[in-house]
Amino acid sequence: MSSSTHKVARTPLHNRSVVSQVFERDDGLWDLEATLIDTKSYDFTFRDGTVWPAGYPIHHMQICVTVDDQYNIVNATAAYEDAPYNEHCSSIAEAYRGLIGLNLLRGFRHAVRERFKRTAGCTHMTELCQVLPTLAVQGVGTRVARRDPDPNRKPFAVGGCHALREDGEIVKEYYPKWYTGHSAKSGAE
Repeated sequence: MSSSTHKVARTPLHNRSVVSQVFERDDGLWDLEATLIDTKSYDFTFRDGTVWPAGYPIHHMQICVTVDDQYNIVNATAAYEDAPYNEHCSSIAEAYRGLIGLNLLRGFRHAVRERFKRTAGCTHMTELCQVLPTLAVQGVGTRVARRDPDPNRKPFAVGGCHALREDGEIVKEYYPKWYTGHSAKSGAE
């Protein structure tokens, strides 16, 4: 999206970048990495007089989980490259090993919010964990489906969003086996 549609002058203040990647491992498992980087567009001063320069990461952190084909987390690592309170922030990293044993597709987001709420976790790391289920579906799901095709298993995405609703045109065209009938939106009966 372009900012050129805005007719009022704007001053940039904050930038958050979230980059996520999936890696297929030689041992049959999958690594999912999500990295968060926050920067400010201006210099600011901490209470101790330290100046944080514009563009330098305030937060630069990463969560990496290893999952099996059923999306069970078998390993988890949290890492901090930059944090505003240094070791006071990064000392929580080991707690994120508590992700081990969770399943990314069965109550994961709720479990993360409960396990790492408030002072039991890092707000930014917990937020970063929220992208992992979608990352798994996008990165792992298609590879697993190709490796072990089951023509009787409904594709994961069908019924998962507006465009892929079971009575929609996309499902009718690409997944006819799972098409349930005419869409009420199309006006057909």
